[in-house]
Amino acid sequence: MAVTKYKPTSPGRRHSSVQDFSDITKTKPEKSLITTKKKNSGRNNVGKITIRHRGGGTKRFYRHVDFARINFDIPLTVMAIEYDPNRGPRIALMEDKDGNKSYILAEAKMKVGDVVVSSKKKIEAKPGNRMPLEFIPSSLNVYNVEMEPGKGGQMVRGAGNSAQLMVIEGKYAQLRLPSTEVRLFAKECMATVGQLSNSDYKLVRWGKAGRMRYKGFRPTVTGKNMNAVDHPHGGGEGHSPIGLRRGPRTKWGKPALGVKTRKPKQSSSKFIISRRKSKKKK
Repeated sequence: MAVTKYKPTSPGRRHSSVQDFSDITKTKPEKSLITTKKKNSGRNNVGKITIRHRGGGTKRFYRHVDFARINFDIPLTVMAIEYDPNRGPRIALMEDKDGNKSYILAEAKMKVGDVVVSSKKKIEAKPGNRMPLEFIPSSLNVYNVEMEPGKGGQMVRGAGNSAQLMVIEGKYAQLRLPSTEVRLFAKECMATVGQLSNSDYKLVRWGKAGRMRYKGFRPTVTGKNMNAVDHPHGGGEGHSPIGLRRGPRTKWGKPALGVKTRKPKQSSSKFIISRRKSKKKK
């Protein structure tokens, strides 16, 4: 895939680019594999806003993607490569010999007519095939990796991403993730060989605020631009400092910027061999 730029016929068009959909072979989704997607606008199960600045956006269907691929040793044929508005990579419409259809994440070199298979045994390590990490040769790239055996792929699912299998030692496999973090996974965890499609997705420039509104993002206003009654950082003449004595605060007066907010739970840090490298400029 490539990124398409148009002539700057307007200020918004000047700084924007769009995806090149030349790799798409089917425009309408499979009706048996989609459901309507309810918009929650950043609200939780009791209607309370837990994520601000969400709402609106274009209506979209949810495509049911098979992340686990538990129909083992059944060859699947690629019928079409489709666009999915809910994720960056392309999805592939698959069909088995009995006519059963499903969606999977499309591999970068996948094309119509290819045959792939998922198995718990050792099979050919070609792009698109899925098997346990212990049977995949070292140094190969994988994606859609399970964190627990049988749970389905949870990691390395972004457009163009892949993790490199370093080595198998004892009960675990070492993977270098796209973030450069090196992490241990149980060698029974399943992974798909290859790299995810649509690698140029990260190069798309959205250009104007309206395109983000189509995606369901609403405007964000900093606290120092508000009145004092609306935010602890508000008020004052012009752009006043946020207040070093009390420290940075949220809209509701709680400490912010660097304060841990996640509840303690069972940590998986023991599986991390090497942390991700910092992207800060020196």
